[in-house]
Amino acid sequence: MPRASRAFGPWSAKSARAPRIAKASRISTGPRAPKGARASTASTRSDGRGGRACRAAGRALRRPFAAAGRGIRRATHAHGAGESGLGKLIELHAVNSAGDMMITIALASTVFFSVPTDQARGRVALYLAVTMAPFALLAPVVGPLLDRVPHGRRAAMAGSMLARALLALTMAGAVAGGGLELYPAALGVLVSSKAYGVVRSAVVPRLLPPRISLVKANSRVTLAGLLATGAAAPVGGALHLVGTSWPLYGAFAVFVAGTFLSFSLPHKVDSAKGEGRARLASAEEDERAGERPGKAPAGRRRPGLRTVGPSVLHGLQANCALRSLSGLLTFFLAFLLREHPLGGLGPQVSLGLVAVAAGAGNALGTAVGAWLRSRAPELIIAVVLGLALAVTVTAAVFYAVLALVVVTAAAATAGLCQALGKLSLDAVIQRDVPEQVRTSAFARSETALQLSWVVGGAVGIALPLSGTLGLAVAGALVAAGAALAVRGLLGAARHGAPHPRVA
Repeated sequence: MPRASRAFGPWSAKSARAPRIAKASRISTGPRAPKGARASTASTRSDGRGGRACRAAGRALRRPFAAAGRGIRRATHAHGAGESGLGKLIELHAVNSAGDMMITIALASTVFFSVPTDQARGRVALYLAVTMAPFALLAPVVGPLLDRVPHGRRAAMAGSMLARALLALTMAGAVAGGGLELYPAALGVLVSSKAYGVVRSAVVPRLLPPRISLVKANSRVTLAGLLATGAAAPVGGALHLVGTSWPLYGAFAVFVAGTFLSFSLPHKVDSAKGEGRARLASAEEDERAGERPGKAPAGRRRPGLRTVGPSVLHGLQANCALRSLSGLLTFFLAFLLREHPLGGLGPQVSLGLVAVAAGAGNALGTAVGAWLRSRAPELIIAVVLGLALAVTVTAAVFYAVLALVVVTAAAATAGLCQALGKLSLDAVIQRDVPEQVRTSAFARSETALQLSWVVGGAVGIALPLSGTLGLAVAGALVAAGAALAVRGLLGAARHGAPHPRVA
């Protein structure tokens, strides 16, 4: 019996396990599911795999944009700019420049490129008459008006953005036909843009980190605007291919974003503690007028800064000449190259080449200004003014034989000298103007520079389409600025500028 048990033991164990295995098999398999149920299960699994694939693709597409955003944020917030709030202002200025570029593309395609040269001159002249002439009257008021509301700078910047957003929508309906209602809206955009520029110049000193000078801060702000302009130009061109109004719709979206971004600036932007209003008059002018520096004349109710020193005034004169040169070349070369392209190139290619040269010069001037910091700013202004004079005179002399080279060089030099001269003027204001009135001085100087650009643009549109004559007039304009400013700048650099007093 034991032997039999051992002989049949394995069989007995298998037979004992068999019912359990069969039962488990029946439980695991069960009845077969209907075809519809199997299809639903397969579809659910397929949807799950498809959803995961879509999410993975979305993450893959989002990753470069997120990385670019993080890189931009690191660049704008470097060296303490993030803690002080300067990084937010840099980003806001980039948004502002992108929106202005889209509006410029829409206006250029309507006012300039859509008609023959003779009609374009008339349209641009009308544009100047309807927009620039009222702006010439409003510009001197912008600085003092904003100077009276120092507690609302964030609101003023947001209002400038929102006004341009609404005006872009208004212009979208008129841009296709080029009706007269386009011009009042363009005037509003221009005034709002210049008001933003004035407020931005006044805000920068409030947001300076300890490790960044005012010159470097302005360089970073300006460079961000240039990069944003370069990025927005192809986007605006692509939108224009969709429809003439689409760049304005893009500008609307950009300015709406800028409206909200304006309120992200620190609250200290709205603080006017310790500030006063600046009067751009030198001590020499006060003495000639029979006034003592630091004492307000009879009948003047609001005392202000009685002197900002000769360096600021001569620097402002030089920069007004450079800004006038920029306005003249902008309008004059736009018409000249449509009629007489450079070196056998097409009109669009010639205009693009000059625009790229001017932008590259502007970017180079901004980079050089950041590198030079605030070393001998009077000398830098005098040098760039002399460089602009030499290049424009050379361009006028050799235009007939080397038009492509000299026109490109003149555009690049104008961009470089304008950027470097403005940064050096900022350094002079930072050094010579007391902190109590520095923001006001920035506002007044920015208004004067914008008005100078308008004057230069008016001269450019009035000139006949002769390259030699136009460049000669540009050289004469720079020569007038040099005669007014260079001697005083060199004297101030040699002897040192006197420190101003506050009334």
